[in-house]
Amino acid sequence: MEHYDITIHEAQDLLASRQISSAELTDSVFGRIEAVEPQVQAYVTLTEEVARGAATIADKSLSSGEAPPLTGIPMQIKDVMSTKGIRTTCSSRMLENFVPLYDATVVERLYARGPVLMGKGNMDEFAMGSSTENSAFHPTHNPWGLDRVPGGSSGGSAAAVAAGECLFSLGSDTGGSIRQPAALCGVTGLKPTYGLVSRFGLVAFASSLDQIGPLTKDVEDSALVLNTIAGHDPRDSTSIPGERPDYTKALTGDIKGMRLGIPKEYFGDGIDPAVDEAVRGGIKTLEDAGAIVEECSLPLTSYALAVYYIIAPSECSTNLSRFDGVKYGFSVGDAKTTWETQEKSRARGFGPEVKRRIMLGTYALSSGYYDAYYLKALKVRTLIRHEFEEVFQRFDALITPTTPTTAFKIGEKTSDPVSMYKSDTLTIPVNIAGIPCVSIPCGFSKGLPIGMQVMGKALSEETILNIAYTYQQATDWHTKRPILQG
Repeated sequence: MEHYDITIHEAQDLLASRQISSAELTDSVFGRIEAVEPQVQAYVTLTEEVARGAATIADKSLSSGEAPPLTGIPMQIKDVMSTKGIRTTCSSRMLENFVPLYDATVVERLYARGPVLMGKGNMDEFAMGSSTENSAFHPTHNPWGLDRVPGGSSGGSAAAVAAGECLFSLGSDTGGSIRQPAALCGVTGLKPTYGLVSRFGLVAFASSLDQIGPLTKDVEDSALVLNTIAGHDPRDSTSIPGERPDYTKALTGDIKGMRLGIPKEYFGDGIDPAVDEAVRGGIKTLEDAGAIVEECSLPLTSYALAVYYIIAPSECSTNLSRFDGVKYGFSVGDAKTTWETQEKSRARGFGPEVKRRIMLGTYALSSGYYDAYYLKALKVRTLIRHEFEEVFQRFDALITPTTPTTAFKIGEKTSDPVSMYKSDTLTIPVNIAGIPCVSIPCGFSKGLPIGMQVMGKALSEETILNIAYTYQQATDWHTKRPILQG
């Protein structure tokens, strides 16, 4: 196996034993980027000079024998997180030339552990989309089928990990934007409990739903990254206080006696038979490992999509109002008044999907419609949360498919927004409830990966990661790599 294809924990062993240097590992990944990036297009910005400087520092730290856990590991950051001195575009013309003056908290915490930043990952503009076709710069292609989407909005992150263009990436998940692309690209994606990871420095889409998490080659790697990025941050008012455990210590591979619920609503109409079969095979593997499996029901799941597409656009409408062509970001030069500047800047700076969601949200928040739409959606959101809480009184975790189908073709759904939105039907309820969930590979259909979700109650990352780890110890789906000709 090539060095760019190894996991974080495999790389740690090689680096610690000095069988490879961080500079050599970084060279291997940049070589892979040079070979396949023209096909995959997983990056918005490459930071080669920064990376090579960081690799040199990492090698000195490794030589001292006191290097932090992620020292020398090549990583990518989704281009929605602030990086000091490195442009942060959100894959939008609105921020095409924006260079932040500070790092996001997660970036600060990662830098403190010594990884090597290879660049910023492509995404759907302002994280609004399910296919990474909404990027203002270029679509990202799925490494398993270059005519297929990688999912979204963290499509660049998932594709980069799958293609060996980094060893791990950070994504953000508002309605499935880590887990859905992880499933479609055959990698592991973790959406933590809302508030477990600081959102400071994350360009906001929907503040009550957004959460940052890792995309990695396996569950052990996700636990390693979560160890670094989790924890209280006083700069984020929604950050959960208290100490965090070492998530890697929870990976025992023992799930005997655990009760796993199988929500029947997640296996209904619209689920590809191949996806259903693969996930049920995954459930059987967990049952063979000693888990107790029982069907359950989450009837309010059917309302989650409607609730999401009221709450998320409403919050998006408010959050994106700051991009007015006056303070920073894209601004037209041919306007005569402040109002004209704002109108033209937003018209030219935002793409079609972002405009669509701003209009949806503005309508839902407008006078006469607030109570009928936004307030009602908040009430149903509370009911959905309570339904999950009741189910988790009986079960340690829930197992479902991550997506209804495998990766669809690029361009297949761009003219049908409703069909595109339905791609996130199985991931959105987790964000509505604020609970943690990990997607892991569980099979293939016609050469395309299938993902399985493990959901848990709030702050049960240790439990769901151990369940996912146990599954990966018994299977090899997560070890499969796409064949790309450079």
